[in-house]
Amino acid sequence: MKSITPIAVWLVVIGAINWGLVGLLNMNLVENLVGMDLAKIVYILVGLAGLWKAYALLTKSSKK
Repeated sequence: MKSITPIAVWLVVIGAINWGLVGLLNMNLVENLVGMDLAKIVYILVGLAGLWKAYALLTKSSKK
């Protein structure tokens, strides 16, 4: 499970940067780089990574 965490962090960072670019410049970097079909897969992975990090934060805080 420890190997999932760095991947999840990078996916969350990529998602955050992409949403920032969409908001600021109306530019979707993910779709520009991988195309519309693969972008859907990337978005699913980013969403799963976000859920993973949220779960990790919630379970970490409840252990203390």
